[in-house]
Amino acid sequence: MLRPGPMIAALLLTAQVLLMGYARTTEARYFCWAPFDMQTDYRLQVSVQGRELTAAEIRARYRRPAAGTDNRSVRNLIDIIEGVEQRRPAEERARVVMQYRINGKEERLWLYPGQ
Repeated sequence: MLRPGPMIAALLLTAQVLLMGYARTTEARYFCWAPFDMQTDYRLQVSVQGRELTAAEIRARYRRPAAGTDNRSVRNLIDIIEGVEQRRPAEERARVVMQYRINGKEERLWLYPGQ
C-alpha cells in the first residue's frame, strides 16, 4: 500500500501534466511550464463615451502601459482588459483598439467590444 506522501506527489505530478497539456491547446497558457515563450508588443487606444484616454489614464484603468511588451500570451492582456470592462457599468465601458505583434510576426488587431 502506498503511503500518503508518494500518493500526493503522484497526484500533483499528474495534475501538472494534465494542466500543461491543456495549456498547450488554449490561447491563455496560464498553466504552461514555459509561460514566457511568447513576446507580445502592443499599443492600446482607449476611448470612453467618445473621449480618448491619455496614456496615464490607460495605465490607471488596466494597470498596464498604453504601449509596451508583455512576455505572456496576448490572451493575458485581453483577459485583463475584458475583466476591467465587464466590471464597469455599461455607460462607463470603453472602446478599445489593440494593435499587437506576437514574437515579431505580422501585426494584428483586437477590438473591445468585438465587432
